[in-house]
Amino acid sequence: MMVFWEGYVSDEMMGTFAPLIFYWIYAGIYHLLPPLDRYRLHSRKEEELRNLVSLPTVVKGVLLQQAIQAVVAITLFTTGDSQTLPQDSFITQTGKFLIGMLVMDTWQYFIHRYMHINKFLYRHVHSYHHKLVVPYAFGALYNHPLEALLLDTVGGAVSFLLSGMTPRTSVFFFSFATIKTVDDHSGLRLPGNPFHIFFHNNAAYHDIHHQLHGTKYNFSQPFFVTWDKLLGTHMPFTLEKRVDGGLEARPVKD
Repeated sequence: MMVFWEGYVSDEMMGTFAPLIFYWIYAGIYHLLPPLDRYRLHSRKEEELRNLVSLPTVVKGVLLQQAIQAVVAITLFTTGDSQTLPQDSFITQTGKFLIGMLVMDTWQYFIHRYMHINKFLYRHVHSYHHKLVVPYAFGALYNHPLEALLLDTVGGAVSFLLSGMTPRTSVFFFSFATIKTVDDHSGLRLPGNPFHIFFHNNAAYHDIHHQLHGTKYNFSQPFFVTWDKLLGTHMPFTLEKRVDGGLEARPVKD
């Protein structure tokens, strides 16, 4: 499969840096949108009052995580030029892409859930992410550095290795996973959003987890809800209009 960067940038470099760039582009689009209060899962006042960390601190934390990701990715990828190697067929790439999704979901579910079960890890590590009680796009990857390494970076490496995908396929896989993660933390339920149409694991689903009543539920991320349903941590919800405008994801009995 021909790609626009062929002959200019190696697949390894694209696989390392494209997801980082897409993070800021996609989150930036959300940031630049008009208020869209009627589609918000929380009001802007809630975001201001309930979140326990400032936007500059969030941005610095994300940049640190991305630096860790870049170092691991460069180390993981082979030093050779993958563009001299034969590329997988589209069908093979698609299969490995799907395997990567399943592996990443599995890794992140169990690491994520354990960080809630282990009181030390929650208090000193995972609670960083939950300082954003009202999630927003720029904060999707705001984590403690140890969580950034274990949950996202190592999880990505395991997905890459076990799926057998090539560095070229990884460009699309990690870029897609990054955009999906940003969307899940956007705090918006926009009509026509394909992530809400094709994935039950979306912004509203993950918002439940960020609320006090949902911290022991909806651990699955970033693609499917399979592990939550299999292991009894699935908290379904309904979307209802708030009196003061916007939407609210309200838990219902499963």
